[in-house]
Order: sequence, then C-alpha cells, then structure tokens
Amino acid sequence: MRARSAVRVLCALSALCAVLLTGCQSPSGGLAGGATDGSGGTARGDGPPGGDTASGPAAGRPSGYGAVFLAIDECSSFGTVSFTEVPCSSERAAARVVAREDGRAADGPPCPATTDFVLHISEQRPSADEDGDGAVPQGYACMRSLQPPHPGDPGGGGGPRTIVGDCVYDAGGGKVRETACDDTGKKKPQFKVVEAVAARADCPASTGLYVRLGGERPVGCARPL
Repeated sequence: MRARSAVRVLCALSALCAVLLTGCQSPSGGLAGGATDGSGGTARGDGPPGGDTASGPAAGRPSGYGAVFLAIDECSSFGTVSFTEVPCSSERAAARVVAREDGRAADGPPCPATTDFVLHISEQRPSADEDGDGAVPQGYACMRSLQPPHPGDPGGGGGPRTIVGDCVYDAGGGKVRETACDDTGKKKPQFKVVEAVAARADCPASTGLYVRLGGERPVGCARPL
C-alpha cells in the first residue's frame, strides 16, 4: 500500500482556451483530427507520489498533441494548483503520459509498475462545440516524470503501486506505507519487498511481512531490514 499525497488540480479556463487556439488548429484553421477534446479537462493528481497501452474508448480516438486530453506520450506541466497539457518539447513539460484509460482508476487496469503518479481527469461535456465532439470523458493518466527523482522506481518511496524492491514501514492497524529505501523519507524503512508470488506459502523462510501487491502475483514477500 502506498501513501498518496492527493493534490486536487483544476485546469484553468484560460489554459483550455490556449490549447484550443494553439494545439488544435490545423494550418487551414480547422481542428486537427476533427476533435476538440484536447482543449483540456479537469484533472487532479495522486502524486508526486498494468498494461502499457491504453484500452477501451480512449484507444480509438485521434492521437497527437491537442487531439485527446493527456493521451499516451503527451506531456503535462507541473504547478502548485494545476496541471495543463503542453508539448513535450516545451520547457514547461515535466511528465509524460505512459498509459491512459477511461473511467475510474479503481475500476480500470493498473498503471505500469514504475509510474510516478496518476492524474484523475474529470468528465467534461460542453453543450455545444464546433463539431459536436468536444467531450472529455472521465479517465486517468499514468505519469512518468521527465527528470529524476522517480518515486515510482523500486525503492523510490512513492508512486501508485508497491513493487519488488520497494520498502515499507508499519503504519499501524494492520497497514503498511511505502518509504524510500535509502532512508531519506519521513519514515525509516522497516521491510523490503524482495519477491512477488502467487500465495504466501511461496514466500521464502526469511519473510517477515506479507504485502498486498495486486496483479497475477499479488503477494509481496518482505524481509526485515
């Protein structure tokens, strides 16, 4: 289990308009890909804390900067109150989308193992737009920072998933929380996940704690540090 520092973010109206004017217009003045949902949406982050590709309705929509809000391989900026979609070549680009899914994160596929944080995108359905396709469906984007540190890496102390190589501490009440293995976090690491197995009986004898990981091998075998 991971401690998540929830950051609620709203894409400002001015930022949405900027994307409409600069990211979605083709040279002829039309909308690239015939879509307007790249203009933005409301997003909130799980981070500075699966499958590797998007599936479902998100996979069938036009791709490229501005065609789909925070599509795979597009980038976001970081801010204290908002995240906005920006070209990855921009000096404002801070993280890249490594997976994009429709619906709620709790109901969909998990993010890739080394995801640094997750952006939750609120549904937007304007009553009118240029081509009738300006909706931004509810979804989530799995983000990987462009520069280190990467809290989603093994032992990094954060990210939406606990994986082999991560360290945890006892948070009480039968729960554990992740912390950096190098002892730079707020809490000292007490256990390290050394293996992922299908059942507790498959863990080595040195296991001192079982950590729920999810996936095909949902049991993490953690040894004391």
